[in-house]
Amino acid sequence: MSTANRPVPKPNGFTCTAPFWQAARDRKLMLQYCPESGRFQHVPRPVSVYTGKRNLEWREVAGKGHIYALTTLRVGRAEIAARLPLIAATIELDEGVRIIGNLIESEPRSCRIGRRVELAWDMLDEGMSYPAFRIANESR
Repeated sequence: MSTANRPVPKPNGFTCTAPFWQAARDRKLMLQYCPESGRFQHVPRPVSVYTGKRNLEWREVAGKGHIYALTTLRVGRAEIAARLPLIAATIELDEGVRIIGNLIESEPRSCRIGRRVELAWDMLDEGMSYPAFRIANESR
């Protein structure tokens, strides 16, 4: 059985994603924060979507939220067949932004819109950590 090729993101200056991916290497979920509006934003941008200013900060977040939308992939290319079913979801974080990620360590039947999730980490090539999510233990 061959392992799927899972390339590492190549951030560039235009997309302003380098701090996000550098933090992910250390298993930290960092989001841009606009201190003037008091709000987070995602995907990374050079300016605040709320004020148009460049005074953004990077802040670590817990990665807790709920499933906003999801889909389950059951068939696919041979190189990803070992990872199926693959559950991809839009997660609404408690900080008020949405992020797309895989749901791992979760059975498809337990994944429903509205379920609480928590940050987990998946691996790409070259030992790169990638933010993913799992169904939260609701007794915590």
